[in-house]
Amino acid sequence: MTLPNKITMLRIFFVPVFMFFAMPAATWYPQGLQDFLSNAGPFIAIVLFIIAAITDILDGSLARKRNEVSNLGKFLDPIADKLLVLAGLLVLMVRFNLSAWIILIVFARELMVMGIRMIAAGEGKIVAASIWGKIKTIMQIIAIVAYMLNDIVPKLFNGAIKDMWYLDDILMGIAVIITIYSGLDYLIKNADFLKRA
Repeated sequence: MTLPNKITMLRIFFVPVFMFFAMPAATWYPQGLQDFLSNAGPFIAIVLFIIAAITDILDGSLARKRNEVSNLGKFLDPIADKLLVLAGLLVLMVRFNLSAWIILIVFARELMVMGIRMIAAGEGKIVAASIWGKIKTIMQIIAIVAYMLNDIVPKLFNGAIKDMWYLDDILMGIAVIITIYSGLDYLIKNADFLKRA
């Protein structure tokens, strides 16, 4: 287990911990824990999410720098990314009524790309990652962070700018558009290959 793979595993470990602090406290939790999660949970959750997102950059750059790119890393890294984004979107759906359509679009794209890569692997071919795929993940993470700031920004400013905070919707809209575009980009670039498959 190389250091980059350990960092990737750490990102996977962060996912359930992040959700514990980000989701509304269960009613069967002790009252003290409910109060703690209500007050400090959003702050802890956003810090954990940002740290996990940073590890996405760190593990890949370390693997290349140390010449430790491995098949395990290629397998774990996209899983860790998708788990983190899924966890963030589920939190947004529960806490901020994010449309289920957005989650469907995001993961329909991921399933489609995964399917293309599986077909290619069966043919002994490798489907190269697209730059739009990375941009898509970055925009999704930024949009999720912007939504989670809804729990923090009003508290920091005593609710003074709560009604002005609309950046989250704009960023999520951009993320969805890039998600759709990156999926179409994969389809177009692999259209000939899929026809022969």
